[in-house]
Amino acid sequence: MVTNDEGIVSFKHKVIEEVARLAWEDKLEEDYFDQLVYRLIPGPKATYRCCIYKERELVRERIRLAQGKNPNPESDSKNIIQVLNPACDECPISSYVVTDNCRLCMGKACINSCPFGAITIGRHRSHIDPSKCKECGKCAAACPYGAIAHLERPCKKACPTGAITYNDDGLCIIDETKCVQCGHCIHSCPFGAISSKSYVTDVIRAIKAGKQVIAMCAPATEGQFGADISMAAIRKALVGIGFYDMVEVGLGGDMTAAYEAKEWAEALKEGKKMTTSCCPAFINMLKTQFPEQYEENKSTTVSPMCAISRYLKYKYPGCVTVFIGPCVAKKAESQDPEIPDNADFVLTYGEFRALLRSRNVILTAVKDEYQEASIFGKKFASSGGVAGAVLECMKEMEIDTSEIKLKQCAGGQECKTALLLLKAGRLTEDFIEGMMCPGGCVGGPSKHKTEVEITRARAELLKTADERHILDNLEKYPMDKFSMYRDGHME
Repeated sequence: MVTNDEGIVSFKHKVIEEVARLAWEDKLEEDYFDQLVYRLIPGPKATYRCCIYKERELVRERIRLAQGKNPNPESDSKNIIQVLNPACDECPISSYVVTDNCRLCMGKACINSCPFGAITIGRHRSHIDPSKCKECGKCAAACPYGAIAHLERPCKKACPTGAITYNDDGLCIIDETKCVQCGHCIHSCPFGAISSKSYVTDVIRAIKAGKQVIAMCAPATEGQFGADISMAAIRKALVGIGFYDMVEVGLGGDMTAAYEAKEWAEALKEGKKMTTSCCPAFINMLKTQFPEQYEENKSTTVSPMCAISRYLKYKYPGCVTVFIGPCVAKKAESQDPEIPDNADFVLTYGEFRALLRSRNVILTAVKDEYQEASIFGKKFASSGGVAGAVLECMKEMEIDTSEIKLKQCAGGQECKTALLLLKAGRLTEDFIEGMMCPGGCVGGPSKHKTEVEITRARAELLKTADERHILDNLEKYPMDKFSMYRDGHME
């Protein structure tokens, strides 16, 4: 993936790859981890940080994350997203700084505007004492030269719910009651100080134990690795490293669309507004910040990931289901006790690639064809795709959709604005399609390539899909044998 933090990302995935190699060899022990630390950071000079000692400490914390543990062994945090403090302490503490535009003017507007006595006059410019500054911004507004800049830290700027603050030492603190696990902060941090727990070693243990471990690849997967890497190619690679099989979650998109179509049809009769249910970060925002709307307006249908997991657990009792996609929030969804029989584990694309490398498996094009989802289920990955599939199902049910008004939201701010309108009773649309990532799942925080590259490759791959209808496609599956509702009840 081409990003501004490519070195950080590649090193993080290298740690996961090496931990995975140890897991395959049954060497998940402290002695082997110590050897790994020195192998990755041999010294004597540092590569990324101020010194090799900090680099080695961060590798130790990343090894813990690669095992699904908190980086700090004394922490009891349940959050998927974690802060690595030794990396975070490199971020500047000051939020407001005086630039070279300062003219040391006689008016002293900055000093006169500050109610906390945080500003003094230096030799070349004014100076703001970060220990006294309360970040009110009055000095920046008062400066006639615009010489005071507001340096909003990237992680805080990326967070759509205001879950990030800082302690007295300037270290990032994540408010777990506000965090929706979207993961946008992870790649925004230029120091690699925020990451998520990985479950690669759990997946390897399940494979080595001889369990039927079945991969479930998100609709966004098509296009992530180029136009020549189809779902069939990914399926072959996964089977090659020990997975029992793979199923495309676009089929789960068909399932979710069919059941949400029923809910939408009923809501139309009642004059009730509804939201979609497939994006876990959007649902987390709804639950934590709009609890009344969560109870009253949320679809009760499960996400495509959960739908496929329940289908597989019915078909293969005792199997282990592993979702692979661009979404960090799916890791939290899989552990939600309110949604039984969901995916057992979730891997991002970076973790998936690290897992392949740990077995020296390379993705290569194949001639085999594989399709279980309709084109509408496959398009769940893009903004508008969920609503489009639901409307298609309603049309197949011969329900008039001509008067339906949709609110399509992609990105944290768009989702929040729509939910504020819903709460205020001012939403003019009938249904909200909520996706926390810009562009939908294809723009997820753990995407492998740029959105432009993914979109271009997806277009080529989707051209090869047939035009089967959603409801006709679902006739081939035992939809009456597992629940499509979040709480697991049967109709």
